[in-house]
Amino acid sequence: MMKYLLKQATLINEGISEVKDVLIEKERIQKIGQSIQAEGAIEINCEGKYLVPGSIDDQVHFREPGLTHKADIQSESQAAIAGGITSFMEMPNTVPNALTQDLLEEKYQIAAQSSAANYSFFMGASNDNIEEVLRTDPRNVCGVKVFMGSSTGNMLVDEPSTLNKIFSEVPMLIATHCEDEQTIRKNMQQAREQYGEDVPIHLHPEIRSEEACYLSSSLAVSLAKKHNARLHVLHISTEKELSLFENKTPLNKKRITAEACVHHLWFSNEDYSEKETLIKWNPAVKKPSDREALWKAVLDNRIDVIATDHAPHTLEEKQQSYFKAPSGGPLVQHALLALLEKSIQGVISKEKVIEKTAHAPAQLFGIEDRGFIREGYFADLVIIDPQQTTTVNKDNILYKCGWSPFEGVQFNHSIEKTFVNGILAYDKGEIVHVKNGKRLTFNRRD
Repeated sequence: MMKYLLKQATLINEGISEVKDVLIEKERIQKIGQSIQAEGAIEINCEGKYLVPGSIDDQVHFREPGLTHKADIQSESQAAIAGGITSFMEMPNTVPNALTQDLLEEKYQIAAQSSAANYSFFMGASNDNIEEVLRTDPRNVCGVKVFMGSSTGNMLVDEPSTLNKIFSEVPMLIATHCEDEQTIRKNMQQAREQYGEDVPIHLHPEIRSEEACYLSSSLAVSLAKKHNARLHVLHISTEKELSLFENKTPLNKKRITAEACVHHLWFSNEDYSEKETLIKWNPAVKKPSDREALWKAVLDNRIDVIATDHAPHTLEEKQQSYFKAPSGGPLVQHALLALLEKSIQGVISKEKVIEKTAHAPAQLFGIEDRGFIREGYFADLVIIDPQQTTTVNKDNILYKCGWSPFEGVQFNHSIEKTFVNGILAYDKGEIVHVKNGKRLTFNRRD
């Protein structure tokens, strides 16, 4: 294993920016300081460049097993490290759904052989697998995923007795997708009656409406409060939902936390006319006022983390009519760059970007020895060049699906290098190591 000495890097870490040297050896950060000397180390001049902890994405869909024509763990984890994401947590709605411990473990075995980034996988809940859910090991599984809105296969959890049982008995973090299914079905039927199968895409946020989101999110929060469960509500998309979350309690003591996603912070319903179904997500991208409210909640800590909900589909699938086009899009390669672009625009500081994408996910999930630039921590590190632009085009997209909603966008930063567990995994546009990821472990507070 190589030893690296990063010289004169501007560390953006734990709320401050300062110039330091960092020594990497044996997977970990061995020393942080001024004028470090290390015999035998490969020196990298980082003067004028940022050094940040690798992002930890708490919500991705890498499509393996069963949907590998869209993506797989190897391809998407490589795109992730190219985007400065060094750890990910993947969702259970693959095929078959990860609804048993054996199926869950099969995903870990695939990742152990192919992932370029560190990994964890959510255990899936359904209306009839509570006994399997309760067997989940909180030490090495990130959480239990509950779809309180329709999803792939047998993953809609809508039985009140099942929801009560999950929230009262599951001892670890419960992550929820919150959209009320009955409201959505009613809205879909009304749209079909008016437009047939050719529903205009701009109606997507009316079909998967603010009301559908709030009804479901408020139910999840009420159940969590009733049973003192550890709840994490994913991809908040509306201003109304933000009233459900508070910012007075320190993150390490919160029982109810929330996530925002890059697409809800970047796009609005004004973009449907140009992007059409390429920005069809569930929950839907909504009004500019919702987007602005989400940014305020990120800044005042009602929203605890920023993730991607990376969910690739082929371009052919996405270009179908409204009801046939699947929801979701690829984001991991450009999420950090998009957030740093907002820092240039004065929307958010660079320090806050790193807090929401690295520090807070590590704290929220209790991830061991990651998410910060600290001596003794794993060397999951990203060198960012603020003087080098990145233009997204099909020639440099690493997603298996081959497209991005950011195509044509020029970002004012570039990801120069990414280290995963002390190994240089990505370097100036090239994937250097492809199977370097480790299984995340957790020191739970649930």
